[in-house]
Order: sequence, then C-alpha cells, then structure tokens
Amino acid sequence: MAIKDWPSEDRPREKLLRHGASTLTDAELLAIFLRTGVTGLSAVELARQLLSNFGSLRALLEANQTQFCLQHGLGPAKYVQLQAVLEMSRRHLESTLTRGDALSDVTSTKQYLQQRLRHYSHEVFACLFLDNKHRMIAFEELFRGTIDGASVYPREVVKHALAHNAAAVIFAHNHPSGVAEPSQADFAITERLKSALNTVDIRVLDHIVVGDGETVSFAEIGRL
Repeated sequence: MAIKDWPSEDRPREKLLRHGASTLTDAELLAIFLRTGVTGLSAVELARQLLSNFGSLRALLEANQTQFCLQHGLGPAKYVQLQAVLEMSRRHLESTLTRGDALSDVTSTKQYLQQRLRHYSHEVFACLFLDNKHRMIAFEELFRGTIDGASVYPREVVKHALAHNAAAVIFAHNHPSGVAEPSQADFAITERLKSALNTVDIRVLDHIVVGDGETVSFAEIGRL
C-alpha cells in the first residue's frame, strides 16, 4: 500500500507536523529524506530495508559514496543531498558555539565534537579555540595517530592558540575503540599542555574524549 493511502496519523510527514520530528522512528525519518520508494516498496519499507542492510542509521549516514550508491533506491543525487544535510547539521552546531558560551552549552559542544571526531579509524587530537566569553573562534584538528607525549606537541598548540588570539581552549580527541575512558597518557599530555598554555595566559577549560556514542569530560570528572 502506498503511503498516501495510509491513515493520515501514520504518514511520516503528517506525524512530524503534528507531533514533532523526535516522535518519528529512524525508518520514518529516513523515508521523509528518501521521499519516494521503489517498485514494490513504499518509502518507509525501503527505509527499513536500508537500515537492515547497513545495520543502523549511523552506519548509513557514515557510508562512503560507493557503499551508499550500491544500495537499491539510492544513487549519487541522494548521496549529495545527504552530505548537504549532514554538513548543515555540523554548521548549525558550530554556529551555536560561535554565538554562545561553549561551557554553558555542554550538550551542543559534545554533539559537535562527536560529529567531527567519532568516525575516524585513527586517533585525532583537536582544539576548540575560544574567546574571553568562551565563544568558539575556530576548531582545528592538530595531530593524528596515537595520542601520547611523542605525538602531541605543546609548542604547536601554543602557536595555534596565539595565532587565533584565543583566551581559552577545549581539547578533544577520539578513541577509535569506541570506549571513551581516558588513559594515563591522556591525563599526562593534558597536564603538559596546561603548563605550556599557562605561560601565555591561555586557560584550558576542558579535555573531552569522544567514544562511540559517549564522551568523557575531564572537567566533569574532576581531572582538570
């Protein structure tokens, strides 16, 4: 049965308008993005099939172009549309941090960092450079590889912070294992960076470890 023949309260678009996007299932949200189904499958049925093929909504959203376009009912045009939607979401979160205090909106800060870092298969160390009102000036990925004393250079962090005229920074890095538990090396390099930045009066406000769907804040666990 085509979606147009469903009861109005069951149609994804009408359901979203009546109750809000948060009430929709992953399949219903994806069906709205797809707009149409394929022969023999409504948009919702196609969405369910795609979610089953990929294993999760996240896996579908993070699929590369080849993986995405191999699926029945998808193609380059849909891939381009999806990448545009994801980039708009990232920019929306970034503008939230630029307009407001990153510390007072911890949820948006963590969401932004997760979007930027969690998909990497290797460790990436990044910095949010903030002004004196804790609004974001810039986000930069500075180092790649295993995060330890040999791969993160305090001098480089200080140089970038001064170049942005930052008053404060928030560090972030991902754990490809998916477990956000900080290591002793994470604590050690944070102390080294704090000492280096303290010499130029730049505050370290937090260090956030990004895992698979979870984050750990050094400030929240009392390790900063």
